[in-house]
Amino acid sequence: MKRVKQTDKAENPVLQKLQRTKKQKPGYCSTSHLYTLVDWGTLPHHVILQIFQFLPLVDRARASSVCRRWNEVFHIPDLWRKFEFELSQPATSYLKSTHPDLIQQIIKKHADHLQYVSFKVDSSTESAEAACDILSQLVNCSIKTLGLISTAKPSFMNISKGVCYGETKGKVNAHFVSALTVVFVNSKSLSSIKIEDTPVDDPSLKVLVANNSDTLKLLKMSSCPHVSPAGILCVADQCHGLRELALNYYLLSDELLLALSSEKHANLEHLRIDVVSENPGQVEFHTIKKQSWDALVKHSPKVNIVMYFFLYEEEFDPFFREETPVTHLYFGRAVSKSMLGRIGMNCPRLIELVVCANGLQPLDDELICIAERCKNLTAMGLGECEVTCRGFIEFVKMCGGRLTQLSIMEEVLIPDSDYNLDQIHSEVSKHLGRMWFPDMMPTW
Repeated sequence: MKRVKQTDKAENPVLQKLQRTKKQKPGYCSTSHLYTLVDWGTLPHHVILQIFQFLPLVDRARASSVCRRWNEVFHIPDLWRKFEFELSQPATSYLKSTHPDLIQQIIKKHADHLQYVSFKVDSSTESAEAACDILSQLVNCSIKTLGLISTAKPSFMNISKGVCYGETKGKVNAHFVSALTVVFVNSKSLSSIKIEDTPVDDPSLKVLVANNSDTLKLLKMSSCPHVSPAGILCVADQCHGLRELALNYYLLSDELLLALSSEKHANLEHLRIDVVSENPGQVEFHTIKKQSWDALVKHSPKVNIVMYFFLYEEEFDPFFREETPVTHLYFGRAVSKSMLGRIGMNCPRLIELVVCANGLQPLDDELICIAERCKNLTAMGLGECEVTCRGFIEFVKMCGGRLTQLSIMEEVLIPDSDYNLDQIHSEVSKHLGRMWFPDMMPTW
């Protein structure tokens, strides 16, 4: 037995390598001894900084208490260029709220370092008021990107802190506007602003323009009822470097499109429009003239015009009755066959189309019309719709390999005398030039 063990030991390549290492390196020491020689506190600042940038905020704060050197790195300005304040009430939100002590430390030590800042608030008014308090203290900031995001309603629209009891709602919202204008006035270099469900108004936009007209490139506004078309027109008239604009359809006008098409204005790259019905039957949607759309495309020929529709069937009437240069269309509610037919006839620049629902009428003719006339179409998604297998294959055959994204639920495809569901994936794959399968409805 003893001889066998020795033989095994001698023939074990791992042990042989270990023995050679010991002989060749007189300074060899055990692994546990090597660990004791590593002093993490002597790592270069730039290495610690890289590590900290990958850590969640809570872990980063804990790591800063390890030693003095790590605490010094914790306060390096580069680590505080980008910060997201999460403000929520623990009992009502899934967000993990930023600790109040850390917020005060940031305001005290790093307010002038912040450049990319966002606020996420839940449905509680207290969270929105906390965001206002922070904004009003950023008097030495040089913010480039600002985002105010409500994860649920109500939020910024119901702020009342700092206002005496009995004052009007307009004055109630003044606390938010005054806090926001602090940032607008002091930053001087804002390039990107995303604001959702806030009481921002025309006067505050004028302050924004007066202080940041040379730097503003992106403005995204959603559900800001105190802003009028005139306020957006002020931005378009004076912010000549604006490259991306996102807004609700009620703020879109012929005058705005013409302002974005003026010679002094930079080429717009993205125009995103939310067409939302919040009071069905009570809002009449206006029509944008073809000449205004044409002026925009002539000035900015590569502009992407993205429209998100959340309307009821009877509210679609003003849209796509004549040629419209939309490039991306998303329908979040059911859309009729006639409406899809209009899209095929009047949207020659269409690149992407997503239809959430249609009903129980096959869309063969509409899809074939879209394939014939929308020569730039590269992406298609269909939800609760119906298309015969033959019609769908004809559509894919006409579009060919340019369809880089094709998301169709299996339930959409209706077998016919030419094709069944077992055949369709191979036939579609042949025309796409790659393997394709319909999406499957998940089963729980």
